[in-house]
Amino acid sequence: MDAKEIRLMVQSTPNPNALKFILNTQVKTEGRATYKNAEECHTNPMARHIFSIPHVTEVYFFDNYITVTQDGNGDWDALEEQVRAKIMENISQHNPNFTLQEPVKKTQLTSTPEITKIERILDETIRPALQMDGGDIQIVGYENNIVLVNYQGACGSCPSSAMGTLKAIENILKDEFNPEVQVQLA
Repeated sequence: MDAKEIRLMVQSTPNPNALKFILNTQVKTEGRATYKNAEECHTNPMARHIFSIPHVTEVYFFDNYITVTQDGNGDWDALEEQVRAKIMENISQHNPNFTLQEPVKKTQLTSTPEITKIERILDETIRPALQMDGGDIQIVGYENNIVLVNYQGACGSCPSSAMGTLKAIENILKDEFNPEVQVQLA
């Protein structure tokens, strides 16, 4: 898509420290990517450019949007313009098919019937709302009826994620999966 045809819309999120930058083109064709610092962005120059902006603490790519989280010390008006400029300067060279370089020590969550069912429930009930708000949730473990999760994007540092959303997720999983299940942050 020609850079002149690119449109960018900025949307607030429930997290006061995160904004969602929505484009009319894909930024990630498959899956999602969360970066906590510029060093993690080996295969994604766009994310590296965004991290060059002071106060940026996380950059999240999914489908046609990029969620940018700041440390709370930056002025959003100035940051928004800087992020917008970095995206527009780099979108024509951005490859939405980029792959993630996984850390060597990271272990892949083994798919079990329980994990598959939990993922399906999250896909149907929780993820659409989180993604609409510029975030997501990742299961990182399941053992002894405890589901360990990490929030991504705008949800990662959102005050309501830590308690309210976590409890809502637990209640849905209790109703649809197992009454004994507990959901905790990893």
